[in-house]
Amino acid sequence: MMNTFEYAGMDTLLAGSFRATIFCRLSKDDDLDGTSASIENQRDMLEKFCEKQGWEVMAVYQDDGFTGLNMERPDLKRMLKAIERKQINLVITKDLSRLGRNYLQTGQLIEDFFPRNGVRYIAMNDGIDTMRDNNDIAPFKNILNEMYSKDISKKVHSSYVLKAQKGQFTGCLAPFGYKKDPEDRNRLLVDEETAPVVRQIFGYALDGHGPNYIRRRLEEGKHPCPTWWNRKRGHRNIRTKWEKKDPENGRYVWDFSVIKEILMNPVYTGAIASQKTEYRFKIGTIRDKKPEDWIVVEGTHEPLVDKKSFAIVQEKLKSRQRPGKSGEINLFAGLIKCGECGKALTIRTTHEKFPKRIFSCKTYNAYGKQHCTQHRVEFDTLYALVLNKIRECAAAALTDSEAVADQLTNTCEAQQKGQREAMERTLAKDGERIDVLEKMVLRLYEDMVAGRITEENFNLLLEKTQKEQAELKAKVEEGRKRLADEIRLAVDARQWVESIQEYRDITELDAPTLNRLIKEIVVHETIDSDKTRHISIEIHFNLKPIPEVEQVTG
Repeated sequence: MMNTFEYAGMDTLLAGSFRATIFCRLSKDDDLDGTSASIENQRDMLEKFCEKQGWEVMAVYQDDGFTGLNMERPDLKRMLKAIERKQINLVITKDLSRLGRNYLQTGQLIEDFFPRNGVRYIAMNDGIDTMRDNNDIAPFKNILNEMYSKDISKKVHSSYVLKAQKGQFTGCLAPFGYKKDPEDRNRLLVDEETAPVVRQIFGYALDGHGPNYIRRRLEEGKHPCPTWWNRKRGHRNIRTKWEKKDPENGRYVWDFSVIKEILMNPVYTGAIASQKTEYRFKIGTIRDKKPEDWIVVEGTHEPLVDKKSFAIVQEKLKSRQRPGKSGEINLFAGLIKCGECGKALTIRTTHEKFPKRIFSCKTYNAYGKQHCTQHRVEFDTLYALVLNKIRECAAAALTDSEAVADQLTNTCEAQQKGQREAMERTLAKDGERIDVLEKMVLRLYEDMVAGRITEENFNLLLEKTQKEQAELKAKVEEGRKRLADEIRLAVDARQWVESIQEYRDITELDAPTLNRLIKEIVVHETIDSDKTRHISIEIHFNLKPIPEVEQVTG
C-alpha cells in the first residue's frame, strides 16, 4: 500500500520554491512486479503526486533496462550533474529501490550527497522524506533492497544457465545474419537480408584474407554495418562514430573487431555458445571464460558456414599475432624498423574520413622532426609489397633453384666481404695480444722468483693479465664461430630456397610465415627540395640478410 503524504501549513507556503525532478527506473528484475512497475506508470504516478502538492516538475529522468546495482546509469548521472549545478532541489522516486539497490551507494546519496547539495528526497511508497524526521527505516530498506536484488540475480542466473543447457538463445540482440523467431524469442532464424554478408565474410576468410582486407571489401561494396541494421529495425538507437562524422557514408565503415568477432563466433555453425563470461553480484562481468568452459549446444538453428570451413578460419586467426591496445593486429611487430635512427616503426590508425593504418618512426612520434623523420608507410602498402616479394622469390626459386641459390650466395659474399675481412683482422690482432699476455705472465713469474717484484704485486698483475686473457679468448672464440658461419653461405642459401618454394601461391600473410622468412624490414626516407617524400623499404630475408629494396614515393 502506498504511503500518501498530506502536506499543509509551511509545506504549502514552500511549495513554489521546489524545483522538482522525477526519477524512474525499470530493469529485467522488475518483471515480477507486473505492469505497476513500468516506466510509464511510475512517471504518471509521480507527476500526479507533484501536481497535487503544487510542485513544478523541472525534469524527468528515467533509466530503462538498468539494474539497481549499477550506479553508472546514464540518466542517474545526468540528474546528479543537474543537482551539482543547482538546477534541482527536490528528487522524487516511487520507492528507494528505484534510486538503487546497492545499499552503500544509495545510502551515500541519501545521507551525504543530497543534504550537501540542499536536495530534499522523497520515496513515496516507502514513506521516506528527508525534510521530515521519519527516515530511520531508510538504511534497513536499502539493505533489504540489495538482498532482494541478490536473490533475483541468483534466480536470473540459474534461469540463463538452464536456457543455455537447452540450447536457447538468451542474448538481447540476435547475431548479425540472424533474427529472433517471432514465435520463440529464444530461437534464431536466418535473416535473408544480412546472412549473405556473413557468408561473404567467411568466403573472404577462406580465400586467405584477413579482417582488414574484408573490412575494405565490405566498405567498397557499400554493405551497411550491423549497428545501422539494428537501428533500422528499431532494436537500438545507436550510431557509430563514423556515422556521426559522415551520416551518408559512415554506415558502410566496419570496425576491425566486429569482423573478427563474426569470424570467431560458433553461432554461425548452427551452435549456441553461452556463459562465456564469469559474473559476480554487484561487480558484473569480471573476466572472460576459456572456450572449453562455455556451454555449447550444437544444431540449434540453421548454420551459415559448415564446421570444417569454420575450423579452417579459426586456425588462420590463431596464427596471427596478439592484438595491440587498439584491438588491431600488427603482423610486422618486431620486424620493421627505421633505417636512420634504428628504432621500431609503430602502428596507429589515422583520424581521417576513411581511417588508415600506418607505420611511423617511434623516435619521430616521441620527439618530433628535430630527431628523425616520420618514415610513414601505410600498412596496406607494406603488406602488399612483402606479399608480392615472397611470391616473386618463391616463383624464381621454383623456376631455377640452383641459379637463385648461387645468386643469393654471391650477393651475400659481396655485401659481407668487407665485414669478413675486418673480422679476420680483428681476430689476428686479438690472437697476437693473447700471445703477448702469455709471455708477460712468464716474465712476471721470473721477476717474482728473482726478487724483482713482491709476491703481492705479482698476484695483482697476474690477476689483471689473466682477466684480459680470458676476455680476449672469449672474443676470439665468438669471432671464429661467426666467421665459420659465414663459410656456410652456400648451404644456407639452398636451405632458404627450399623454404620459400612452398609460398608461391600464398594469398595472405601471417606471423609464423613472416617470422620464418624475414629477418627484418628496414625503412629509409629521403625528402626532395620540392618536399616529395621517397620511401625505400629493405626486406632482409632470414637465414642470411639478403636485402630486397623497393621504392615508394609519397
